[in-house]
Amino acid sequence: MKIQDLFSVAGKTVVITGGSRGIGEMIARAYVENGATVILTSRKASDVEGLAAELGSAAHAIPADLSQMAEIERFAAEVAKLTPKVDVLFNNAGASWGAEFDSFPEVGWDKVMDINVKSVFFLTQRLIKLLEAAATPDSYARVINIGSIDGQHVSGIETYSYAASKAAVLHLTRMMAKNLAGRHIAVNAIAPGYFPSKMTAGIAEEFAAESLAATPMQRRGTPDDMAGVALFLGSAASAFLCGSVVTVDGGYATTV
Repeated sequence: MKIQDLFSVAGKTVVITGGSRGIGEMIARAYVENGATVILTSRKASDVEGLAAELGSAAHAIPADLSQMAEIERFAAEVAKLTPKVDVLFNNAGASWGAEFDSFPEVGWDKVMDINVKSVFFLTQRLIKLLEAAATPDSYARVINIGSIDGQHVSGIETYSYAASKAAVLHLTRMMAKNLAGRHIAVNAIAPGYFPSKMTAGIAEEFAAESLAATPMQRRGTPDDMAGVALFLGSAASAFLCGSVVTVDGGYATTV
């Protein structure tokens, strides 16, 4: 197989949650630039609609708050109106909450778990028929869950629900992979390290500097770094990956 075919995503229909900024935006731009159609969602309508307009006719925006089951149902129904199949689903929408142990609030637990874990499972469930419609024995549909290195090691930041949620996402990925492979759907995960985003902008400068110093490659992630992994996992190049977690952190998780 030629390399342009091995890594091609041209003609694919891709759903990206949390698709208006940060890692979601990086993935969306990569897929549109390589010939895919993307369906983007995020809670803020102005953000996701603005990005879709910028990306052009290959991008569609459906604002939704995926922390709510009714919104998951509505979003899935709207996706079905736009397309008869979904080749790739990126479960990327996420939230974080930081507080000291003694004062960590219930709202900070529930908000993070609902969007980071609950929505991953139930949106995939609600889109399963569209994924099956794209899947064949020779070309599996893909579900790609965005975890974090914080689900693989103990962070120095007190983001209890975030770390627990990302560990849950990684194990949920393995559970889904085992049970959906028989339906010709491959499920994998990406565990990013430090990529500049609104979420990481809230990290204290002292910790950010320490994490950079502990990163063997001595730099932060870039849009091209995320694009390469995201395109690989949605293309024929990753056809035999199922239940894998691709850690993209410049080596940081190996040192802490």
